[in-house]
Amino acid sequence: MQDLFVKNSKQRKWLERLYPIEADFKATASQIDKEGSFPRENIQALRKIGYTKLTLPEEFGGEGFSLYDTILLQEKLGSYDGSTALSIGWTLMTVGELFENRYWDPEKLAYFAEEVNNGAIINRAVSEMATGSPIRGGRPETSAKWVAGKWVINGRKSYTTCSPELDYFLTSAWVEEKETVGFFLIPKEAEGLTIEENWNVIAMRGTGSHDLILENVVVDESDLVEIPSNHTGFKLNGWGLLIPATYLGIAQAARDNALEFANTHSPNSINGPIAQLPNVQALLGEMDLELYKARFALYSTAEAYIDVYRQREITNEAFVAKHIVTNSAITVVDKAMRLVGAKSLQLTNPLQRYYRDVRAGLHNPPMDDLTILKLALTAIQQYESKGGKDNENE
Repeated sequence: MQDLFVKNSKQRKWLERLYPIEADFKATASQIDKEGSFPRENIQALRKIGYTKLTLPEEFGGEGFSLYDTILLQEKLGSYDGSTALSIGWTLMTVGELFENRYWDPEKLAYFAEEVNNGAIINRAVSEMATGSPIRGGRPETSAKWVAGKWVINGRKSYTTCSPELDYFLTSAWVEEKETVGFFLIPKEAEGLTIEENWNVIAMRGTGSHDLILENVVVDESDLVEIPSNHTGFKLNGWGLLIPATYLGIAQAARDNALEFANTHSPNSINGPIAQLPNVQALLGEMDLELYKARFALYSTAEAYIDVYRQREITNEAFVAKHIVTNSAITVVDKAMRLVGAKSLQLTNPLQRYYRDVRAGLHNPPMDDLTILKLALTAIQQYESKGGKDNENE
């Protein structure tokens, strides 16, 4: 089904480059989930094949993949192991966003590009327990003070995905001297930086989304790399679609598992496999319908985002695509489990892991309620900007 969205040989080449790691990733996914361990070997394998510099522009030595290109690969990787795909997806998203918008000083950006070429990975550290999701506008309690010509940073960040393997933490903090939120580029070896390994949840157990603790971490003046213009200090952008792409891959894996079961399971109450039963066929058809719906929403939004002309018209499309893909993924896994029955609840069955993992997508920004609210407010604003129906008819 995904082949319909492959457009060129470069995309096909990279999809083929993932095939050799498929068996290993799938073989270890269950153990990673059971132990809640971080898939270091998987991340290293992705570094080795150059996956971590996919979204780095060609002018900086990277692969120069667009959002659309990268979604194809993230979806495929998600079908191998959700935790690995989500972990590395935040790096691809961060690098893609940084170099598309050129937020940083050119010299700092060039320096970091060299780091990415050498395999470095990064994620934004923005969430805090006291503030909740940064998109809701809470001011970070993490603080940065100017002391003796250096920035001194103190605070704690939660949900720092991929933390055991990150080389850099792009960390938000309240900059007291400037009375605004700023982002600091902090290397993993910075003195006072530690990881509290407290990630113990039922979904995406292998993402290493531990707490980042900063105790009097000292960085140079130039390490204050961003001062966002938006009031939350956290801007959602098209690159965020790499995250729901991961959940779409998990949903595809669940559908494939159910399809195989339907064609191989043959109880003695019928002649032949259960795939011939109308109720089973209905579930298979409904799963594929959800997958088609999700892919058309995701890939058409990505196409619009990379189109210079159409990008100007984008308002809520990335929010909508995330909402559709995440909820469709949940629906697909639910139907796969209904098809397989009680066997899907066995801890040895990957469907129960898929079921838990896709639900994590509900808690990645933007959350469903914000998407619905934003659509409503946009509709109201558009109506008001036209003077209202009554004025138009005068």
